[in-house]
Amino acid sequence: MPETTLQTLQYRCDGPEDAPVVVLGPSLGTTWHMWDRQIAELSRAWRIFRFDLPGHGGAPARPASSVADLADRLLATLDGLGVQRFGYVGCSIGGAVGLDLALRRPDRVASLALVAASPRFGTADEFRQRGVVVRTNGLDPMAHAAPEAWFTQGFAAAQPAIVEWAVQMVRTTDPGCYIAACEALAAFDVRSELGRIGVPTLVVVGSEDKVTGPAEARTLVAGIRDARLALVPGASHLAPVEQPAAVTDLLVRHFSTVPQDTLSAIPVQQQAMPSVSMPAISPPVAPVAQITAAPPPPELPEQGRPDPYEPGMKARREVLGDAHVDRVVEDSDGFNEPFQDLVTRYAWGEVWTREGLDRRTRSVVTLTALVAGGHLDDLAVHTRAALRNGLTPDELREILLHAAVYCGIPAANAAFSVVRTVVQEETTPRT
Repeated sequence: MPETTLQTLQYRCDGPEDAPVVVLGPSLGTTWHMWDRQIAELSRAWRIFRFDLPGHGGAPARPASSVADLADRLLATLDGLGVQRFGYVGCSIGGAVGLDLALRRPDRVASLALVAASPRFGTADEFRQRGVVVRTNGLDPMAHAAPEAWFTQGFAAAQPAIVEWAVQMVRTTDPGCYIAACEALAAFDVRSELGRIGVPTLVVVGSEDKVTGPAEARTLVAGIRDARLALVPGASHLAPVEQPAAVTDLLVRHFSTVPQDTLSAIPVQQQAMPSVSMPAISPPVAPVAQITAAPPPPELPEQGRPDPYEPGMKARREVLGDAHVDRVVEDSDGFNEPFQDLVTRYAWGEVWTREGLDRRTRSVVTLTALVAGGHLDDLAVHTRAALRNGLTPDELREILLHAAVYCGIPAANAAFSVVRTVVQEETTPRT
């Protein structure tokens, strides 16, 4: 009999067992230890539940297909502990999980805090290209880039032990789970739904955050009805690590406003899991965070029933990338717009969206057909798509070798030149 039980997450609990529950969600590439500096203070009044993403911190490597999948696994874990209603804090992808919970399960979330979060994280192309790099080179490029993205230069220079801890966290993450998380973030976009969030929300952002900075934070605050913005001076993406006292104070003040009888308790012992704790930060720094009130939310457009064009455009963007599709749209005029409309509806809306083959297999078929037809420009485009769809450079080489037998040596020779160039461009880490 196939297993139907929803997967759960690796977790840890701190604080009084009969206290109301506050959940802390980590960012991509980190473990629950990113919240170590908040635990002593928060656990005085609350039972703190921290979880690891799949494949992070020694957690089982069971990739999640979407942010909603992560949220469902979190709820299944809390259900097992008898927790029905809780406060939630999430950093980066952890914040995305919080947004998803507030939208789909507002009955479970009493109050929300979003740290270094966004209703849409960068572009889908950026995250899918990151997945291509990891699939080809492993996590070393991401690990070495993490300190620059997570911390200010001054903090990184003064805290080499924290920097090394950050590098090791990313390096020891399961690559497949990291890639799946990138795909989940590539597909995550709740900008048009923010007005439906009705729980009190605190949006926290480091003033120096270059990943999800103040602009993204203000988008959240503008869209969520009951939201406040807290700007943490001298902090980058991992503000809870870089400015722990300031972030802790903000969280204490925010969750202290939540009626305690609306939150559940965890009447069980914590589940212990091995993980590497964060080194001490010395000296501690606690700047004063600036808080502003939220403006009224903007009017939201009505959602019409999608016709074949909408799923086609969605698939076209996911497979070929936003940048390519944007260029095609910009180059379109009255002469070729009907053709582009045909391609979106027929090729993408009617064929690429069918369930009979997965996208990885469709990429194999498409590449072979393009080699046979000598369509080298489209071959370059679909080579990038194939890498995003999970094919490796070694597999691309095997496809071309196989095509050489059935499509001809000259066709394969030209194809090898195109594919090799694209692979080099796409699998080289970008600075």
